[in-house]
Amino acid sequence: MPSNPPLILASTSPRRLALLRQIGIEPAAVEDPEVDETPAARELPRAHASRLAAAKAAAVAQRRTKHPCFVLGADTVVACGRRILPKANDLETAERCLRLLSGRRHRVYTGVAIEAPGARRAERLAMTMVRFKRLGAEDLERYLASGEWQGKAGGYAIQGRAEGLILAINGSYSNVVGLPLALTVDLLGGLGWRFAP
Repeated sequence: MPSNPPLILASTSPRRLALLRQIGIEPAAVEDPEVDETPAARELPRAHASRLAAAKAAAVAQRRTKHPCFVLGADTVVACGRRILPKANDLETAERCLRLLSGRRHRVYTGVAIEAPGARRAERLAMTMVRFKRLGAEDLERYLASGEWQGKAGGYAIQGRAEGLILAINGSYSNVVGLPLALTVDLLGGLGWRFAP
């Protein structure tokens, strides 16, 4: 059986790479798509995630027109109502996000886009509902001191200590980490990607 064209991950997220490896997919390369992630004016969370996933896949695919390949782009957004929560790059932002999420449900959206040989493409959006417990002063202090919030959308990483702050999730766990795996597998298979036995 002939081998697949290479799969390129259009993301610098170590979590997305780890998730793919977890299910036996090893990208041939990982590339920074170098896409501006600033939300457009009045852009809603689900539209933002979908737009950026498609833009990331397209940006890397345009660099690789000489050789056929699959390019996987994804973008994850933590949303509280219609509000897109930022990536927490400082303690103040992380604390503000966590106080907003405390005792509430919120949604996590991940747009997934794949550019395939023959100018074919596929796009989907995953949504997971996450419910935080009401966070006390000690909960906040302990989590902020861990540093796990750094660079994380919404100021938390579910695969770490924040799991102890979450009462329930409804939907894909891997979506909250950064890549809905079942959806991604379905999209790749639908475009003709052959999985190793």
